[in-house]
Amino acid sequence: MNTLNNKHALTFGFISVFLTGLGLTIVSPVVPFLVNSYTSNSSSQATAVTLLTSIYAFSVFLAAPVLGAVSDRYGRRPVLIFSLIGSALGYFIFGLGGALWVLFLGRIIEGLAGGQISAILAYFSDITSPKERTKYFGWISAIVGVGTALGPVIGGVLANFGNSVPMYAGAIISLVNALYGYFFMPESLEKAERSSNISVKQLNPFVQLSNVFSFKSVKWLLIAGFLIWIPNGSLQAIFPQFSIDLFAWQPVLIGLTFSIIGVLDIFSQAIIMPRLLKILTDKQIALLGMISEIIGYIFIAVSALIVYYPVFIIGMIFFGFGDSIFGPSFNGMLSKSVSASEQGRIQGGSQSIQSLARVIGPIIGGQLYAIISHAAPAIMGIILIGVSASVLFKKYL
Repeated sequence: MNTLNNKHALTFGFISVFLTGLGLTIVSPVVPFLVNSYTSNSSSQATAVTLLTSIYAFSVFLAAPVLGAVSDRYGRRPVLIFSLIGSALGYFIFGLGGALWVLFLGRIIEGLAGGQISAILAYFSDITSPKERTKYFGWISAIVGVGTALGPVIGGVLANFGNSVPMYAGAIISLVNALYGYFFMPESLEKAERSSNISVKQLNPFVQLSNVFSFKSVKWLLIAGFLIWIPNGSLQAIFPQFSIDLFAWQPVLIGLTFSIIGVLDIFSQAIIMPRLLKILTDKQIALLGMISEIIGYIFIAVSALIVYYPVFIIGMIFFGFGDSIFGPSFNGMLSKSVSASEQGRIQGGSQSIQSLARVIGPIIGGQLYAIISHAAPAIMGIILIGVSASVLFKKYL
């Protein structure tokens, strides 16, 4: 069913996509301040912050295939509306707090609801024609980037009125969009086109994870990506605690600095990548991104040793630029390494591997930060991306 001309379908879809990006980052500037009441020192605080990030990523990892399969069976509309309600509940519980386990409960619920991204992509596939689909998927990526960039800023500003206020704002926005969808969103998947049943394999993210390594042409490429995503997940989880411990930053400044990553992503997709693709191959762009990230991690590690925030900001700029150009070039290499009939499996498996890395990364980074030094997670990034670049260079160049 093509509902491209239905403005309510597109409005609801794009707001949901924006909220997905926003949900990833709106809590970032205030999480350490919310956790502070339930921890005894900065080390245990850093551990709790990174575990909250990991549990969110793991919840998304578990929920994405389930919600995607359920939407194939029962339609996109009920899945998306209930997911938005779930997100609102997760935000509210997280903001309510009262104990550390309550914060984890809120983040788990929000992560399970955040698995709706698979249903959102299916929804846009339903409402767009094949000819227009690539363009709209590009818009989805850009809107997620806008949400990711604005999330820390919104969270930081709202925190001036109380550390729980960003969470309550997220709950209200999610509920408003759920109500909008309930009254105006059309169902995009006709009953005749729905799947007749749901198999156990469709619900198991670990099956996707194991199947993807059956593609010998991309096995080493996926390993290279996994090695990059581990320190990236660690950095994004530990960033707020790092800023507080070393520079005594408040939520607004944390949010503004964190948004550098999202802003650079938007800038790169709109201006830098089209130009790079004219003069470099996907592999060369991926290596350029890796080099930029290594430089970023070096600056971040140095900023921890000399406790000088301008060096840290320079590091974040290099990291954000590298991250923004590595992703598209990596996906391009991945898609060109398999046939058209294997695109869905390989992209789904890649997302599973990325989600798993973002579960593992914060846990490892948090322990390195708490036990060894504030610079240790960045040094891990230098080492792992160096190994990843070596793998990519040896196997694909």
